[in-house]
Formats: sequence, structure tokens, C-alpha cells
Amino acid sequence: MSDHLQPETLALHTGIHRSQFNEHSEAMYLTSSFVFDSAAQAAARFSGNEPGNIYSRFTNPTVTAFEERLAVFEGAETCIATSSGMSAILACVMGLLSAGDHIVASRSLFGATVNLFNNILKRFDIETTFVSATDVNSWEAAVRPSTKLFFLETPSNPLTEISDIVELSKIAKKANSWLVVDNCFCTPVLQKPLELGADIVIHSATKYLDGQGRVLGGAVLGNKDLLMDGGIYGFLRTAGPTLSAFNAWVILKGLETLKIRVETHSAHALQMAQWLESQPNVTRVFYPGLISHPQHELAKRQQKSGGGIVTFEVKGGRDAAWRVVDSTRLISITANLGDAKSTLTHPATTTHARISQEARDAAGISDGLLRIAVGLEAVQDLQADLARGLS
Repeated sequence: MSDHLQPETLALHTGIHRSQFNEHSEAMYLTSSFVFDSAAQAAARFSGNEPGNIYSRFTNPTVTAFEERLAVFEGAETCIATSSGMSAILACVMGLLSAGDHIVASRSLFGATVNLFNNILKRFDIETTFVSATDVNSWEAAVRPSTKLFFLETPSNPLTEISDIVELSKIAKKANSWLVVDNCFCTPVLQKPLELGADIVIHSATKYLDGQGRVLGGAVLGNKDLLMDGGIYGFLRTAGPTLSAFNAWVILKGLETLKIRVETHSAHALQMAQWLESQPNVTRVFYPGLISHPQHELAKRQQKSGGGIVTFEVKGGRDAAWRVVDSTRLISITANLGDAKSTLTHPATTTHARISQEARDAAGISDGLLRIAVGLEAVQDLQADLARGLS
């Protein structure tokens, strides 16, 4: 495939390996294993001396097609697909780190990621220091001799804080550490972390990459030496947090429309954010596309637009926030995001409920905070749906 093709073209044509039937749409290979021509070929495949499919825990043509397509989108040499976004983070950490290693992570992370770092990894003597997503100096101050990995989301979940990838990559390199960026909110349509200096990109393919809330999936992207030889692929092959062929096929088809969907999500979200700023019962709106956002200028340099997530705070705390949620008739009350249909959630009691109150306070997740993942519906209909509970 030519390097000069545009992303929307690559989204339709990368990863197509037609079978003897010469199908137009990508085939779905629902098989657990693959047959060898001989004992010698089987031995060569298992040893890695001959390329080819072996077992769908770690090799499958449909999954490979998804990996190739997403890698081209992100500008990565290699993509390793996983069963979910969280399993992508787990594979990355377990593949690269050992007991005694140290992580510096943004304080503004998805609740499950905080729990993984704080509770599960800690049991294996991998310690994490949480710092401000936006204060570059705090990252440098947190570095230890044992620091091996920096981890962040930008924009963050749910407050859409923007971290300076270029500056953090300099600090990470100085510390001989890998910089890992969760690019779930922006997708490669709006942001290319590898081009900005990141070593690894993480995706929850469940979100915008699928785009219709149908299946789970995840991905780790970066250089071949780091992903394939550095331990991440070995962890996947052995531990098996595997993306199924069916889910890979669904997300593969989702990638075909990713650019036009994300651009529309983003345009709708900007309209929604501007409208929310005018509502008397809304005390604050968090959206990178707004001039009022603290990192608006950085977002303009780092992203093509603001993305599809808008977070806002209402007067009256949890009761008022729940009233907004319960008054909706069109917007779905669910914690997922990136769907064609708009979704609304109360982070303090859902996505971030399992972390401590102290951690929520430090991350700025108040009881009056709501997050809307703006979908593809008419914006005026979404505004009318929210206005009922905001009045």
C-alpha cells in the first residue's frame, strides 16, 4: 500500500488479504487453530523460523488485518491487538516491567486504570507515583532510578485535561523511560502521539474505533523492537488477553468510517460545549475546543479538534447531577463512550466509583460532574434532552 495515500483511503484498503474466493469485504476467520502441511512446517511455525498462523490466541488473519489497518492510521510499525483497552494496558505493563520497577502516571486516568496501577500491580512490587496531568515539572520531580514508564491519557477521562506529549517525551527520554499515551479520546484522526514523541500508544478499540458500542477490543502500538521483542507480544502469546476474530472484524469495519465519524462527533461536541456554557445551572464546562479550557492553546497544537467528550459541572452536587441524568429520554445512561448514540454518565458513582474519595478529589471529579459523549444525533435534540434536567 502506497505511503502517499490519505488516511480515509488507507482506512478502506489496508489489511485486505483476499482468499482464493477473492472476496471484496474482508473475510472473518472463525477458527481456533490452523493446519500445517507437514511436521516440519509445524515446527518451523512454532519456532518462529517461518511466518504464518498457528493458533488464534496469538495469530489470526482477521486480527492481523485489524492490526495492520490501525498501525497505518497511527503511523506505527507494529500493532498488537488485545481483548479490551484494559488488557492492552495490562499487556504493555506486564510485557515491559519487572518487580521493583516504577511508573509515573497522570493523576487524571480512567478509574479502572488507577485501580490496576494502585492495587493489582502493587502486589507485584511495581509502584506508581501519580502526578498532575498538566504540570510537566511534577513528572520530572517524580522520576526515580527505578522509573521505567510514564503513562497518561490526553485528553484525560473525564475532565479532558491536555498533557504536553512533546515535553513529557523529553523528560521520559532523559529518564530512560518509555512514554505511553492512551489515545482513546482523540483516535489517530485527531492526534498522533508517536509523531509527538511517545513510544507506545494504547487504544480501547471498544470506543471510537468500533463506533457503535458493539464489541470489546484493545490495541498497543509502537516500534517492532519494543512490542515484539520487548515482551508485550510474548505476554499476549502466553497469557492470552486475545482479541477474537469476530470482534476484530467488527472493529475493522468500524475503522472504515472512523474519520468521518470522529470529525462529526467533534463538531457536535463543540456546539454542545458552547451551549452548556450558556446554561445558568452549569458552573463549568470542560472541553479542549473552548477558549475557556486551561490547555486550549496546547490542544490546538496537539490535536486537530476538541474531540467528542464534553464534561460539565452542575449546581447542587450529586442530587442535581442525578436529576439531569434521570430527566433524559434520548441520551443513553451508560458509561461507554465513542458510540454513534450519545451517552451520559456520572463519573463519581460509576467510572471512578472504585477509587478513593481522596483520589477523586485530587483528580477534580466532583459529585456535580457529568460526562457526555456526544453522538451523531442532531445537536438541538441533545440540547433539548439535557435542558429538561438543567431547568
